[in-house]
Amino acid sequence: MERRSLTATIFVYIAALLLAAVILAPVLWLFIMSISSTTDLITKPLRWWPETIDLSRYGVLLSSAANSAGEAFVASLFNSLEVAGMATAAALLVAIPSAWAVSRTPSVGWSLYAVIATYMLPPVALAVPLYMALSWLGLLNNVFGLALVYLTILAPFTTWLMKSGFDSIPREIESAATVDGARLDQILRLITLPLAAPVMATAALFAFLLAWDEFFYALLFTSDQRAKTLTVAIADLAGGRVSDYGLIATAGVLAALPPLIIGLFMQRALISGLTNGGVKG
Repeated sequence: MERRSLTATIFVYIAALLLAAVILAPVLWLFIMSISSTTDLITKPLRWWPETIDLSRYGVLLSSAANSAGEAFVASLFNSLEVAGMATAAALLVAIPSAWAVSRTPSVGWSLYAVIATYMLPPVALAVPLYMALSWLGLLNNVFGLALVYLTILAPFTTWLMKSGFDSIPREIESAATVDGARLDQILRLITLPLAAPVMATAALFAFLLAWDEFFYALLFTSDQRAKTLTVAIADLAGGRVSDYGLIATAGVLAALPPLIIGLFMQRALISGLTNGGVKG
Protein backbone atom coordinates (compact mmCIF):
# COMPACT_ATOMS: atom_id res chain seq x y z
CA MET A 1 0.00 0.00 0.00
CA GLU A 2 1.16 3.55 -0.75
CA ARG A 3 2.27 5.36 2.38
CA ARG A 4 1.22 8.98 2.78
CA SER A 5 3.89 11.48 3.83
CA LEU A 6 3.66 13.21 7.20
CA THR A 7 3.12 16.58 5.53
CA ALA A 8 0.23 15.24 3.45
CA THR A 9 -1.34 13.63 6.54
CA ILE A 10 -1.14 16.90 8.51
CA PHE A 11 -2.63 18.80 5.58
CA VAL A 12 -5.55 16.35 5.32
CA TYR A 13 -6.35 16.66 9.03
CA ILE A 14 -6.12 20.45 8.98
CA ALA A 15 -8.40 20.61 5.93
CA ALA A 16 -10.88 18.25 7.62
CA LEU A 17 -10.90 20.37 10.80
CA LEU A 18 -11.45 23.56 8.81
CA LEU A 19 -14.32 21.96 6.90
CA ALA A 20 -15.89 20.70 10.13
CA ALA A 21 -15.54 24.15 11.70
CA VAL A 22 -17.19 25.88 8.75
CA ILE A 23 -20.09 23.41 8.75
CA LEU A 24 -20.62 23.10 12.51
CA ALA A 25 -20.00 26.68 13.64
CA PRO A 26 -23.45 28.01 12.57
CA VAL A 27 -25.15 25.00 14.16
CA LEU A 28 -23.22 25.48 17.40
CA TRP A 29 -24.09 29.18 17.47
CA LEU A 30 -27.74 28.32 16.85
CA PHE A 31 -27.70 26.07 19.93
CA ILE A 32 -25.92 28.72 22.03
CA MET A 33 -28.57 31.27 21.04
CA SER A 34 -31.31 28.85 22.04
CA ILE A 35 -30.00 28.54 25.60
CA SER A 36 -29.06 32.22 26.04
CA SER A 37 -31.25 34.75 27.79
CA THR A 38 -32.48 37.81 25.91
CA THR A 39 -30.04 39.93 27.90
CA ASP A 40 -27.10 37.79 26.78
CA LEU A 41 -28.21 38.05 23.15
CA ILE A 42 -28.34 41.85 23.10
CA THR A 43 -25.31 42.54 25.29
CA LYS A 44 -22.40 44.40 23.71
CA PRO A 45 -19.74 43.14 23.32
CA LEU A 46 -21.36 39.86 22.39
CA ARG A 47 -21.08 36.97 24.84
CA TRP A 48 -19.98 33.76 23.12
CA TRP A 49 -21.35 31.70 26.01
CA PRO A 50 -24.31 32.70 28.22
CA GLU A 51 -23.79 33.56 31.87
CA THR A 52 -26.82 31.45 32.75
CA ILE A 53 -28.26 28.63 30.68
CA ASP A 54 -31.93 29.19 29.86
CA LEU A 55 -33.88 26.13 28.67
CA SER A 56 -37.30 27.72 29.06
CA ARG A 57 -37.77 28.23 25.32
CA TYR A 58 -37.70 24.48 24.73
CA GLY A 59 -40.53 24.14 27.20
CA VAL A 60 -42.46 26.89 25.40
CA LEU A 61 -42.17 25.24 21.97
CA LEU A 62 -42.92 21.74 23.26
CA SER A 63 -45.92 22.86 25.28
CA SER A 64 -49.34 21.41 24.52
CA ALA A 65 -51.31 24.32 26.02
CA ALA A 66 -54.24 25.45 23.89
CA ASN A 67 -53.64 28.42 21.56
CA SER A 68 -49.98 28.58 22.49
CA ALA A 69 -46.85 28.84 20.36
CA GLY A 70 -46.00 25.31 21.46
CA GLU A 71 -49.27 23.88 20.17
CA ALA A 72 -48.72 25.50 16.76
CA PHE A 73 -45.10 24.36 16.62
CA VAL A 74 -45.83 20.74 17.54
CA ALA A 75 -48.72 20.59 15.04
CA SER A 76 -46.42 21.94 12.33
CA LEU A 77 -43.77 19.40 13.29
CA PHE A 78 -46.15 16.50 12.78
CA ASN A 79 -47.43 18.06 9.54
CA SER A 80 -43.87 18.22 8.21
CA LEU A 81 -43.23 14.61 9.17
CA GLU A 82 -46.46 13.52 7.47
CA VAL A 83 -45.92 15.54 4.29
CA ALA A 84 -42.24 14.65 3.91
CA GLY A 85 -42.93 10.97 4.64
CA MET A 86 -45.80 10.71 2.13
CA ALA A 87 -43.90 12.61 -0.56
CA THR A 88 -40.77 10.49 -0.10
CA ALA A 89 -42.68 7.19 -0.22
CA ALA A 90 -44.61 8.28 -3.32
CA ALA A 91 -41.40 9.50 -4.99
CA LEU A 92 -39.75 6.11 -4.46
CA LEU A 93 -42.79 4.29 -5.84
CA VAL A 94 -42.58 6.43 -8.98
CA ALA A 95 -38.78 6.49 -9.22
CA ILE A 96 -38.02 2.76 -8.92
CA PRO A 97 -39.86 1.52 -12.04
CA SER A 98 -39.03 4.69 -13.97
CA ALA A 99 -35.31 4.54 -13.17
CA TRP A 100 -35.13 0.82 -13.95
CA ALA A 101 -36.85 1.34 -17.31
CA VAL A 102 -34.50 4.19 -18.28
CA SER A 103 -31.45 2.26 -17.08
CA ARG A 104 -32.30 -0.88 -19.02
CA THR A 105 -33.63 0.96 -22.10
CA PRO A 106 -31.16 3.74 -22.93
CA SER A 107 -33.16 4.76 -25.99
CA VAL A 108 -35.80 6.34 -23.72
CA GLY A 109 -33.25 8.16 -21.57
CA TRP A 110 -34.25 11.44 -23.19
CA SER A 111 -37.50 11.35 -21.22
CA LEU A 112 -35.64 11.51 -17.91
CA TYR A 113 -33.51 14.43 -19.03
CA ALA A 114 -36.61 16.22 -20.33
CA VAL A 115 -38.29 15.90 -16.92
CA ILE A 116 -35.14 16.99 -15.07
CA ALA A 117 -35.03 20.05 -17.34
CA THR A 118 -38.16 21.29 -15.59
CA TYR A 119 -35.89 22.12 -12.62
CA MET A 120 -34.73 25.10 -14.68
CA LEU A 121 -38.10 26.72 -14.11
CA PRO A 122 -38.26 28.93 -11.00
CA PRO A 123 -40.84 27.71 -8.45
CA VAL A 124 -42.84 30.94 -8.75
CA ALA A 125 -43.54 30.13 -12.43
CA LEU A 126 -45.41 26.99 -11.37
CA ALA A 127 -47.17 28.54 -8.39
CA VAL A 128 -50.32 29.68 -10.24
CA PRO A 129 -51.06 26.43 -12.15
CA LEU A 130 -50.36 24.35 -9.04
CA TYR A 131 -52.59 26.59 -6.93
CA MET A 132 -55.41 26.30 -9.47
CA ALA A 133 -55.02 22.51 -9.65
CA LEU A 134 -55.11 22.12 -5.86
CA SER A 135 -58.09 24.46 -5.64
CA TRP A 136 -59.97 22.45 -8.26
CA LEU A 137 -59.20 19.22 -6.40
CA GLY A 138 -60.14 20.75 -3.04
CA LEU A 139 -56.66 20.08 -1.62
CA LEU A 140 -55.58 23.57 -0.59
CA ASN A 141 -54.42 23.74 3.03
CA ASN A 142 -54.20 19.94 3.04
CA VAL A 143 -51.18 17.78 3.87
CA PHE A 144 -52.04 15.32 1.10
CA GLY A 145 -52.24 18.13 -1.46
CA LEU A 146 -48.90 19.54 -0.32
CA ALA A 147 -47.37 16.04 -0.59
CA LEU A 148 -48.60 15.85 -4.20
CA VAL A 149 -46.88 19.15 -4.96
CA TYR A 150 -43.67 17.89 -3.37
CA LEU A 151 -43.93 14.72 -5.44
CA THR A 152 -43.51 16.79 -8.62
CA ILE A 153 -40.21 18.04 -7.17
CA LEU A 154 -38.92 14.78 -5.71
CA ALA A 155 -39.82 12.27 -8.45
CA PRO A 156 -37.30 13.49 -11.09
CA PHE A 157 -34.56 13.82 -8.48
CA THR A 158 -35.05 10.36 -6.96
CA THR A 159 -35.40 8.81 -10.44
CA TRP A 160 -32.05 10.27 -11.42
CA LEU A 161 -30.38 8.92 -8.26
CA MET A 162 -31.98 5.48 -8.62
CA LYS A 163 -30.89 5.25 -12.27
CA SER A 164 -27.26 5.59 -11.20
CA GLY A 165 -27.80 2.70 -8.79
CA PHE A 166 -29.41 0.45 -11.41
CA ASP A 167 -26.66 1.29 -13.92
CA SER A 168 -24.06 -0.20 -11.56
CA ILE A 169 -25.91 -3.54 -11.40
CA PRO A 170 -24.77 -5.90 -14.22
CA ARG A 171 -27.57 -6.77 -16.59
CA GLU A 172 -26.18 -10.29 -16.85
CA ILE A 173 -27.54 -11.06 -13.37
CA GLU A 174 -31.06 -10.22 -14.48
CA SER A 175 -30.58 -12.12 -17.77
CA ALA A 176 -29.49 -15.22 -15.85
CA ALA A 177 -32.58 -14.99 -13.65
CA THR A 178 -34.76 -14.66 -16.76
CA VAL A 179 -33.20 -17.81 -18.22
CA ASP A 180 -34.00 -19.60 -14.97
CA GLY A 181 -37.66 -18.66 -15.42
CA ALA A 182 -37.97 -15.72 -13.01
CA ARG A 183 -40.70 -13.19 -13.74
CA LEU A 184 -39.98 -9.47 -14.00
CA ASP A 185 -41.50 -8.73 -10.60
CA GLN A 186 -39.42 -11.52 -9.04
CA ILE A 187 -36.23 -10.16 -10.64
CA LEU A 188 -36.90 -6.70 -9.26
CA ARG A 189 -38.00 -7.86 -5.82
CA LEU A 190 -35.41 -10.57 -5.20
CA ILE A 191 -32.37 -9.44 -7.16
CA THR A 192 -32.30 -5.86 -8.39
CA LEU A 193 -33.82 -3.97 -5.47
CA PRO A 194 -31.70 -5.69 -2.76
CA LEU A 195 -28.57 -4.84 -4.73
CA ALA A 196 -29.77 -1.25 -5.16
CA ALA A 197 -30.83 -0.88 -1.51
CA PRO A 198 -27.97 1.49 -0.53
CA VAL A 199 -28.77 3.86 -3.39
CA MET A 200 -32.48 3.60 -2.55
CA ALA A 201 -31.74 4.60 1.03
CA THR A 202 -29.64 7.53 -0.17
CA ALA A 203 -32.39 8.68 -2.54
CA ALA A 204 -35.00 8.39 0.22
CA LEU A 205 -32.92 10.43 2.68
CA PHE A 206 -32.19 13.23 0.22
CA ALA A 207 -35.82 13.30 -0.90
CA PHE A 208 -36.97 13.55 2.72
CA LEU A 209 -34.55 16.42 3.36
CA LEU A 210 -35.76 18.29 0.28
CA ALA A 211 -39.37 17.95 1.38
CA TRP A 212 -38.54 18.78 5.00
CA ASP A 213 -36.77 22.04 4.10
CA GLU A 214 -39.18 23.27 1.42
CA PHE A 215 -40.70 26.66 2.24
CA PHE A 216 -42.12 28.44 -0.82
CA TYR A 217 -44.96 26.06 -1.74
CA ALA A 218 -45.76 25.39 1.92
CA LEU A 219 -46.18 29.13 2.47
CA LEU A 220 -48.47 29.51 -0.55
CA PHE A 221 -50.67 26.43 -0.16
CA THR A 222 -51.21 26.30 3.63
CA SER A 223 -52.93 28.74 5.95
CA ASP A 224 -53.43 27.20 9.41
CA GLN A 225 -52.35 24.37 11.71
CA ARG A 226 -54.17 21.73 9.68
CA ALA A 227 -51.39 21.72 7.07
CA LYS A 228 -48.80 24.39 7.96
CA THR A 229 -45.31 22.90 7.96
CA LEU A 230 -42.37 23.56 10.23
CA THR A 231 -40.55 25.98 7.91
CA VAL A 232 -43.61 28.23 7.76
CA ALA A 233 -44.15 27.97 11.52
CA ILE A 234 -40.56 29.11 12.15
CA ALA A 235 -41.08 32.04 9.77
CA ASP A 236 -44.23 32.96 11.74
CA LEU A 237 -42.11 33.27 14.89
CA ALA A 238 -40.18 36.07 13.18
CA GLY A 239 -43.29 37.75 11.80
CA GLY A 240 -43.94 40.19 14.63
CA ARG A 241 -42.43 43.60 15.21
CA VAL A 242 -40.39 42.29 18.13
CA SER A 243 -38.82 38.91 17.46
CA ASP A 244 -37.39 36.60 20.08
CA TYR A 245 -34.28 35.43 18.24
CA GLY A 246 -33.58 32.88 20.93
CA LEU A 247 -37.01 31.32 20.33
CA ILE A 248 -36.34 31.20 16.57
CA ALA A 249 -32.98 29.53 17.26
CA THR A 250 -34.68 27.00 19.54
CA ALA A 251 -37.16 26.17 16.77
CA GLY A 252 -34.25 25.68 14.40
CA VAL A 253 -32.52 23.27 16.77
CA LEU A 254 -35.71 21.23 17.26
CA ALA A 255 -36.42 21.24 13.51
CA ALA A 256 -32.96 19.79 12.82
CA LEU A 257 -33.42 16.81 15.14
CA PRO A 258 -35.71 14.54 13.04
CA PRO A 259 -33.48 14.62 9.89
CA LEU A 260 -30.42 14.15 12.10
CA ILE A 261 -31.90 11.09 13.80
CA ILE A 262 -32.98 9.60 10.46
CA GLY A 263 -29.53 10.27 9.00
CA LEU A 264 -27.81 8.55 11.94
CA PHE A 265 -29.96 5.44 11.52
CA MET A 266 -29.30 5.38 7.77
CA GLN A 267 -25.62 6.33 7.99
CA ARG A 268 -24.20 3.02 6.77
CA ALA A 269 -26.60 2.77 3.84
CA LEU A 270 -26.01 6.44 3.00
CA ILE A 271 -22.21 6.06 2.81
CA SER A 272 -22.56 2.88 0.78
CA GLY A 273 -24.99 4.56 -1.62
CA LEU A 274 -22.82 7.64 -2.09
CA THR A 275 -19.76 5.51 -2.90
CA ASN A 276 -21.67 3.02 -5.05
CA GLY A 277 -20.08 2.78 -8.47
CA GLY A 278 -16.93 4.57 -7.37
CA VAL A 279 -14.91 1.35 -7.77
CA LYS A 280 -15.63 -1.19 -10.48
CA GLY A 281 -14.38 -4.74 -10.26
